[in-house]
Amino acid sequence: MLNALTVDVEDYYHVSAFESVIRFADWERCESRVEHNTYRLLELLETHKTRATFFVLGWVAERHPQLVRAISACGHEVASHGYAHQRLYTQTPEQFRAETRRSKGILEDALGRPILGYRAASYSVTAQSLWALAILREEGFAYDSSIFPIHHDLYGIPSAPRFCHVLQGPGYSGLVEFPLSTLRLGSLNLPIAGGGYFRLFPYALTRWGIRHLNTHEHQPTVVYLHPWEIDPAQPRIQAGGRARLRHYLNLRRTVARLQRLLQDFRFGTMVDVLRERGLLTTAEAHSGQTHAITPSPTTAQSGRE
Repeated sequence: MLNALTVDVEDYYHVSAFESVIRFADWERCESRVEHNTYRLLELLETHKTRATFFVLGWVAERHPQLVRAISACGHEVASHGYAHQRLYTQTPEQFRAETRRSKGILEDALGRPILGYRAASYSVTAQSLWALAILREEGFAYDSSIFPIHHDLYGIPSAPRFCHVLQGPGYSGLVEFPLSTLRLGSLNLPIAGGGYFRLFPYALTRWGIRHLNTHEHQPTVVYLHPWEIDPAQPRIQAGGRARLRHYLNLRRTVARLQRLLQDFRFGTMVDVLRERGLLTTAEAHSGQTHAITPSPTTAQSGRE
C-alpha cells in the first residue's frame, strides 16, 4: 500500500516548544540550518527513489526560494505550513487568513503553480479553531493535514475521524482532511508515525503500527518529520525540561530509522495517496502535482546559495 511521507520544513528555533524563549523577532539572529538539512533529506529520498510532500513554512520559503524550487525539481510536492509557525487558536480569523494567503502566495510565486495542501503549525486545528477550515477552502486549498485525533497539551481532537475523508461542514464542505496517523488501543488513539513519536517509540513498534494500518485497517499511514530531526549537532536552546526532552530526544537515531522505514514501506506524496484513494479529482491532483524527474543529488543541490 502507498503511504504518505511528509516533511514540515522549519528550522530548529521555529518550533512551538521554544516559542517562550525565542521570539519571532529574534529568528533572524539565529543560526539557520534548515537549508542544509533539507538538502540532506532530498539526497536521502533520492537514494531510496521516494517522493514526499514538503510542507514549507512561508518564512523559510521567503528567504530560500531556491530551496522550494529544488524540492519541486526533485519530484516532490510542495505544500504550505503557514507563514510564521503560529498556532491557529492563538490568531484571529483575520490574522490567519492574512498569513495563510501570504505563505501560499510566496510558494506559488516560487513555483508558478497552485499549492493544494496545508498543514497548521503544531497540528493546531482543534475544536477551538475549526473555523480555519472554511478559510482554507476559500483560499483555494484542496486538502488539509492538521487534525491529530489524540489527546495532547498543545493540539488534538480525540474524537475526530482517524483516516482521510472529505469534510462536510459550514463553509468547508469538499475540503479533504488527511489526519495524522494513529492506532486504536481500547478507547485511546496512539500516535504512531512521526516526529517525536518516531524518535521515542522503538522502531519495531512503528513498523508494526504501519503494517497494522495497511494490512488490517486497509488505510494509508501519514509519516511526518522535520529537517532539524536529522541534525543532532544543532544549537541547544535553554528551555524547560519538557520542551528539551520533546525536541532533542534520540535525534541521532532519526536518519537510521528513516532509512529502515523507506526500505520497509512504499511512500509517495499526499496528492499521490489522495488520488489513489479517489479523494482528489483529476483536475485538482494535476494542478498541484509535480512531475517526477529523479535527478541526481548533485542536481538537487544546484539551487543552493
